Amino acid sequence: MLDHRLSEEHELLRATVREFAHDVVAPVIADYYERHAFPYPIVREMGRMGLFGLPFPEEYGGMGGDYLALGIALEELARVDSSVAITLEAGVSLGAMPLHKFGTEEQKRRWLPALCAGETLGAFGLTEPDGGSDAAATRTTARFDEATAEWVVNGAKCFITNSGTDITGLVTVTAVTGTKPDGSKEISAIIVPSGTRGFTVAPGYSKVGWNASDTHELSFTDCRVPAANLLGERGRGYAQFLGILDEGRVAIAALATGLAQGCVDESVRYANERHAFGRPIGANQAVSFKIADMEMRAHMSRLSWRHAAARMVHGETFKHEAALAKLYSSEAAVDNAREATQIHGGYGFMNEYAVARFWRDSKILEIGEGTSEVQRMLIARGLGVGESFGAR
Repeated sequence: MLDHRLSEEHELLRATVREFAHDVVAPVIADYYERHAFPYPIVREMGRMGLFGLPFPEEYGGMGGDYLALGIALEELARVDSSVAITLEAGVSLGAMPLHKFGTEEQKRRWLPALCAGETLGAFGLTEPDGGSDAAATRTTARFDEATAEWVVNGAKCFITNSGTDITGLVTVTAVTGTKPDGSKEISAIIVPSGTRGFTVAPGYSKVGWNASDTHELSFTDCRVPAANLLGERGRGYAQFLGILDEGRVAIAALATGLAQGCVDESVRYANERHAFGRPIGANQAVSFKIADMEMRAHMSRLSWRHAAARMVHGETFKHEAALAKLYSSEAAVDNAREATQIHGGYGFMNEYAVARFWRDSKILEIGEGTSEVQRMLIARGLGVGESFGAR
């Protein structure tokens, strides 16, 4: 008989992060969001709590937990604010996890302790101006200079989270390092520390949402890094990051579930407080049924991402389940944000209300870490139907 209840440790983590989100994040995050400012004090406190080290071994400064623990933390944070949640998600899943999974012992001991402590943030440089979903279209190059034993990186990346903060320590970028025997691109992953000569961080984007998170375009002009900064096996960078994206989709699904649940929380509160025609608006079926549907979507999203995470934790294949969870939960978040805004009426259009922030933040969940269309392609391909990527 399946038991979907959390363990005592996971339940304690959920309660702790929920309290932190309610007591520390909620009172101040709207101000950061309106100013498009990165919430350094909140990130520092999350580091002290060990949230950035949740799924990493204690020997590298981690908490010795698992990916389910990370998902629980992301869901609880996103019930209050997604900018804070995505900062944690990107810092762990995209910044530190590649080092943990593919790095040498020397690379792990150099970078992971500070990343796990939240003292340093790492970023993941995959997307380019001409290549989003088609990551194989990478144009950034890395030439190995035999004379100096250095990689020389040239190119650009865009939409990179955590890439330009005062505490960003590194960006791992995918780059073309040669040509395979079949004529296809040899793509490798290379660690570029912040401050490296030739590595330029553009001003932050003006975004629709996630306004308290950090996002930049990056450029590399004859940017030189030591040969030892190659992450994993040469020519395996693309395959490595496809695996990282599978894990990241579970994390995004957990974040999306949190946003969907936050919409329920805010709508229940407002529906009981707001009166029209002499009674709470929640007494009207038009409102109460909306909230019931919102709760259903949040609940099903939670079951979906936890199922994918459980398969991952137990070493089972989870690509299919990750795509399902990411697709369903991101669309549930968008639906719930729209309905929550409608329930709040004119107040839902005011930035002082959390649902306005949720509405603005929800759409990117259908785009980042693989669009909804890509998830449908993955799901269909897993079922043995549809075309493979790159088919013409």
